[in-house]
Amino acid sequence: MSDTSPAHPEPVVLDIWCELQCPDCRSALDDVHALRDRYGDRLEIRLRHFPLEKHKHSFAAAQAAEEAVEQGQGWPYIEAVLARAEELDRRGEAVLVDTARELGLDAEEFDVALIDGRHILIVDADQAEGKAIGVTGTPTYVIGGERLDGGSSQDGLRERIEEIADRLLAGAGA
Repeated sequence: MSDTSPAHPEPVVLDIWCELQCPDCRSALDDVHALRDRYGDRLEIRLRHFPLEKHKHSFAAAQAAEEAVEQGQGWPYIEAVLARAEELDRRGEAVLVDTARELGLDAEEFDVALIDGRHILIVDADQAEGKAIGVTGTPTYVIGGERLDGGSSQDGLRERIEEIADRLLAGAGA
């Protein structure tokens, strides 16, 4: 017997196309925190990978983020790596493994995952989907089928995301 009661409507999905060596993505975390505080589990925030060629460690960072998700610490890891974007630029993949160790994750498994490439397909699929929908830079937000580009400016984006989320949630609850 399945429960089809509308007590728990599906959350609204916000995809954030991001790369972990991007200072604009780091500044977008304030908006992510505010959106989480406002909507809780009514808004599902998903990080989607869009590593940029100009950042040579961003592809490895995306793979490492997927390993963190597998180990149950996706967002804490993502935020920790974004906070160290300059260090990642200077020191490279060692920062990814060090960050995992500092968060109490299995750092050896991160090292192996970066060598064996087990998460490459996820990163490639995200990047291909991003390109297909017109993502050219990070962060780019997609909610309710609308794409909002945050790479040039974050100004007003959170308000716009809230307008769309409120409209979608009102429709879901009706």
